[in-house]
Amino acid sequence: MLKEREVSTVSGGLVLAVLLAAAGAIAYLFYQAVLAGQIGLTVALALAIAADALLLAGLFMVNPNEAKVLQLFGRYIGTAKLAGLRWASPFYSKRPISLRVRNFESEHLKVNDLDGNPIEIAAVVVWRVVDTAEALFQVDNYEQFVRVQSEAAVRNLASRYSYDAHDVNGHSLRGNTAFVVDHLRKEIQDRLTAAGVEVIEARISHLAYAPEIAQAMLQRQQASAIIAARQKIVEGAVGMVEMALNQLSRNNVVELDQERRAAMVSNLLVVLCGERNAQPVVNTGSLYT
Repeated sequence: MLKEREVSTVSGGLVLAVLLAAAGAIAYLFYQAVLAGQIGLTVALALAIAADALLLAGLFMVNPNEAKVLQLFGRYIGTAKLAGLRWASPFYSKRPISLRVRNFESEHLKVNDLDGNPIEIAAVVVWRVVDTAEALFQVDNYEQFVRVQSEAAVRNLASRYSYDAHDVNGHSLRGNTAFVVDHLRKEIQDRLTAAGVEVIEARISHLAYAPEIAQAMLQRQQASAIIAARQKIVEGAVGMVEMALNQLSRNNVVELDQERRAAMVSNLLVVLCGERNAQPVVNTGSLYT
C-alpha cells in the first residue's frame, strides 16, 4: 500500500533567476558564434539553449492548501506541499490535488429503520484529503468514493436504530442525535481511511418518516404525547389528594370516614384531572340521607 511521502523541491524563484541569466548569456554567445562563423560552438550553444528551455519546464506552482503529486514514468516519487513557485525535474509529471476542507450533502435516502418503518434520511459530511498517495492510487476516483461510501454508511446507520426509542434506555435517530452522529462519523471514517481521507464532521441534515406512513406516525406521536401528559397529570393529582387528606387529618379540620374519604378523593381527582373547568355543586343534604 502506497503511503504519502513529502519530497523536497528547489525554490522556483532562484532557479528561474539562474535559468534566465543563463539563457541571456547563452543567447549572447550564440549571436557572437554565428557572427564569427563558428559552426561547432553554434551547435553547442543551440543545444545549451534547448537544455535551458527544458529545465524551465520543471517550474511549477503550488497553491495554498494544495499539493502536487510527482511521478516519473508512472512511479510515485513524492508529494510537494510547500506553497509557492517550486522546481523539480522536468521529467516528473506533476498532478495537483486539493487539501482544502470540503463537504457535500447526500441525497434523501429512503431506508427502513430498525423497526422496519420506511424513513427518509440525509447527511452532510465534511472531509479533506490527508494522504495524497492513497487518495490518488488506492481508489479509482476518491471524490466519488467518498460520496458512495458516505451514503452507504448513512443507510447502514438508519437500519441499526429506530426512528423513535420505545424505552428510556434505547437510542434512536431522533432522540439521541449526538450519539448517532458520532457513530455516523466513525463509520464513515472507517470506510474512507483506505482512500487517505479524514472525516471532520458528519451531521444528519434530514430525517422524516416516508410520506406513505407519515400521517399514521404523526397520530402515534400525538397519542404518545397525550398519554405521557395524562400520566404526569394523574401523578400530580394523586400527590395533591394525598397531601390534602393528610393535612385535613393532621389539623383536625373534619373527621372523614371511608365513604367520605372516597367521595372527596373522587371529587378532587375529577377537578384536577378533568379537561374542563369543574362546575361546583352545593350539597345541602348528607351522604347518609
